[in-house]
Amino acid sequence: MTNTTPAVRIENVTRAYSVNNDQVLALRGVNMSIERGTFTAFMGRSGSGKTTLLNMIGGLDTPTSGNIYFLGQNTAKLSQDQLTDIRRDKIGFIFQAFALLPILSAWENVELPLRIAGVRSGKERRQRALEALTLVGLEQWADHRPSEMSGGQQQRVAIARALVSRPPILIADEPTGELDSTTGKNLMTLMRTIVKSEGVTLIMATHDQSVHQYADIIHHMRDGQVYESIPGTFEEAPAQA
Repeated sequence: MTNTTPAVRIENVTRAYSVNNDQVLALRGVNMSIERGTFTAFMGRSGSGKTTLLNMIGGLDTPTSGNIYFLGQNTAKLSQDQLTDIRRDKIGFIFQAFALLPILSAWENVELPLRIAGVRSGKERRQRALEALTLVGLEQWADHRPSEMSGGQQQRVAIARALVSRPPILIADEPTGELDSTTGKNLMTLMRTIVKSEGVTLIMATHDQSVHQYADIIHHMRDGQVYESIPGTFEEAPAQA
């Protein structure tokens, strides 16, 4: 594997489900590559297949046919233990529901993936959690519980939690769905900044039309297929003299 290997390569992937003895095709032969260090978005109505595709990329589900190459590895040839390792070490998940534990502070929520990964040093876990919170601008809220934060702040904590293990890929499913438009745009700006500053690959499913201003490429989905792929309108700010 080299640095030119795509973050994700998808080859003719289908996903069929059985519903009341009928077969429903959620994905119908998807082909694409997602380059490293890019912000890639999937858009489409509910039922278009975008969340199913994210689940395939993240190893939460397996294709009925076709192959997915994750950082050069064919996931179809990996064991469940190997897929678990990838989800733990290589992917940060961000969801519409913040999924924060209400009895824990912000930094305690953020450090949870490190506990799961077996990082034994409490000092290291706290340091890395505070670094992640600083990255999303919440270092001063480290000791606050979710109930003491706004929705936008809670989602930033969720982003910090996804980043704390330093994964190369972030997968975000409707991360702005519970936020007002202004907060949603602020969150998009933050994630765009993280893609640039941390060199991570961000893969997002969203209904948020403002994503066109931040993503490198937007894939529009319908009936389990990508029917249009267009570049985003994001432009780097000019350097200061």
